[in-house]
Amino acid sequence: MSSTAPILSVDRLSVRLPKGADRAHAISEVSLSIAENEIVCIVGESGSGKSMMANAIMRLLPQGVSTDGGRILFGGYDLCTTSAAEMRRIRGADIAMVFQEPMTALNPLRTIGDQIGEVLDIHTDLSKAEIRSRVLTLLADVNIPDPPRAAKAYPHELSGGQRQRAMIAMALALDPKLLIADEPTTALDVTTQAQILKLIRELQQRRKTAVLFITHDFGVVAEIADRVVVMQHGVVVEHGPAAEVLRKPQHAYTQQLIAAVPPVAAPPARKLSDETILTLSGVAKTYRTGGFLGRGVRVTHAVKDVSLALPKGATLGIVGESGSGKSTLARCIIRLIDPDAGSILLNGEDWARLSRGDIRQRTQKMQMVFQDPFASLNPRRKAAELVAQGPIVHGTPRARALSEARELFALVGLDPSAADRFPHEFSGGQRQRIGLARALALKPEVLVADEPVSALDVSVQAQVLKLLTSLRERLGLSIIFITHDLRVAAQICDLVAVMKDGEVVEHGLTGQVFGSPQHPYTQALLAAIPGGDFARTAQG
Repeated sequence: MSSTAPILSVDRLSVRLPKGADRAHAISEVSLSIAENEIVCIVGESGSGKSMMANAIMRLLPQGVSTDGGRILFGGYDLCTTSAAEMRRIRGADIAMVFQEPMTALNPLRTIGDQIGEVLDIHTDLSKAEIRSRVLTLLADVNIPDPPRAAKAYPHELSGGQRQRAMIAMALALDPKLLIADEPTTALDVTTQAQILKLIRELQQRRKTAVLFITHDFGVVAEIADRVVVMQHGVVVEHGPAAEVLRKPQHAYTQQLIAAVPPVAAPPARKLSDETILTLSGVAKTYRTGGFLGRGVRVTHAVKDVSLALPKGATLGIVGESGSGKSTLARCIIRLIDPDAGSILLNGEDWARLSRGDIRQRTQKMQMVFQDPFASLNPRRKAAELVAQGPIVHGTPRARALSEARELFALVGLDPSAADRFPHEFSGGQRQRIGLARALALKPEVLVADEPVSALDVSVQAQVLKLLTSLRERLGLSIIFITHDLRVAAQICDLVAVMKDGEVVEHGLTGQVFGSPQHPYTQALLAAIPGGDFARTAQG
């Protein structure tokens, strides 16, 4: 349990946004506190002000954004008025931060060991040998395998989970009194998420560190939080002990967020068509990298002998961790990459044997929705043009294609008048709907969706999933749905295939696979879901 004296007190803090923003303040008169050996979770959707709160505490606010009243009390200082030199001393030594995306927070040109060692070099008088030894100890503390090798590795040579562990090691290097973790598990697989959450809890208990954990995932809250602070539009709408907030949420917004978390249990199975629209038989893909004159070649069997069938009008989920081969399989199906072996029969025609020219002529039959809509949408073209581009290429007159694009905007739940905006003028959820409209513009028979909701808030995620289900029924779509989120798979998929190391280890009806998993790997994935089926217990 935590002690009663708070380590950090935020008192009626306001943070002003620049002129022209959608509201005057990112945060309005927010108060919260955190004590030693306590984990406080700040929960809310994008735009709620939770990350701005973390940046205000660290005094890392973007240009043009400034505190506009209130205090942040820490160790006898008001961090709002502390000098820049004193803040440099406090950062890292007393307050440390783990950022959401380690690849942008880590220097790609320096080894992991150098970057952790730099913190010790700046803030301590340790010798180079002592720093090297301390770095290896820190890497071992965060359970990174083979610390000497990891210390010499560059960020791109580590997995996402290992990079996040390296960030935690760096943050803990100086035994800070307060650790701020900003969405540290959002893009990670369920097993890696579970490991990171367990690690933060263990380190917090061992070192008596106070942890301010920012998340939009109530499953994570159920797993790790002592207390919860719920934020909406920059205001605290509810706070209290985690168990109390999860079981008996008082505010309508908290109730809405909890209700939007998909349960792990699958709904009753639908009757599926006897007609198969897509059949995969023995699909395989191997990558060979490195080596000189045949020496030191690295061979990766990304997909091994995968055979699956998609009934017409059904959704087949392909689940597994990063590196399991699910995205490679999706790219083989749509022929963004060429499979080495096997057949991909779409209505009896083998896409694995088609030439590039033939594939281009048939793209309207099968379309893909990508994980990151911002990266897949041309930032220089307006949304309507992006949606109309495919039909125009395939011979539809421009005026008609643009008119149909506006109709598709309404179909996917967007205001048709917004079709003349650029991608950056939309929210993440809206951009994903544009990506969906673009894929639907060619009236495909099969839609391949690669992690289409993994980066979205729970309520936006629920909206997109509801939309996909509705479109499947109205348009007769057949969907391949790639995800590492088993909650999402349970709700949208009729059938599910579990992949590990390029192989399908278990597949069948979603309710059967998730309700009575046979393979140890499937059992491990289900056991690792943060918070388990907390939504059911919360409602009960």
